[in-house]
Amino acid sequence: MSSFRKVLLFSSAAAITLVLGVAFLVLLPKAQANEVRAACQGLRPNPLNKRLGALPTRAPDFTAQDHTGKMVKLSDFRGKVVLVRFWASWCETCKAEQPSLEELAGDVDPDDVVVLSIASDPDWEKVRKKLPGGSEAEVLLDPPPSEDSLIGRIAGAYGVEKVPESFLIDQDGIVRYYIVNKRDWRNTAARTCLRSILDGQT
Repeated sequence: MSSFRKVLLFSSAAAITLVLGVAFLVLLPKAQANEVRAACQGLRPNPLNKRLGALPTRAPDFTAQDHTGKMVKLSDFRGKVVLVRFWASWCETCKAEQPSLEELAGDVDPDDVVVLSIASDPDWEKVRKKLPGGSEAEVLLDPPPSEDSLIGRIAGAYGVEKVPESFLIDQDGIVRYYIVNKRDWRNTAARTCLRSILDGQT
């Protein structure tokens, strides 16, 4: 093979490699974006909320009591991704969801992600009985406004009519996803979706 032909073949191979490399770099962000969308959509979020309207939208701030009596605000966690999960001690579906939520809350970096577990219960006694070993999540009390109501005031302000319901809120206090009913928070889709919100990819 002549030197000229060798150079020509080498140049062609180099050009093809360059083209493929550029195509990879161009397509990679699109592929990553598709993966993120697929992960978050895998949680089957609802794009509309009865009280909040179409998402994304600003999360209503609230103040609720933790088990020590301290009053905690949602806005205290600005700069972090927050999973707000509404539940109640009487809710059997919530009980089924609890193990996966505990696992998620135990796995996340608290400097980046906070799991708020907000109980629609009249007092701490019922909550403690339901969580005898405590919780990896930060549990807050949201008493119903009357004996005839099963849903707390904060839950009501978020349009929650039945528990469990969850909201994924970004670092700027914007509700990105609204999830009705239980989910498996251990699965890859949930973790990928949380990471995408943390990285600002949604």
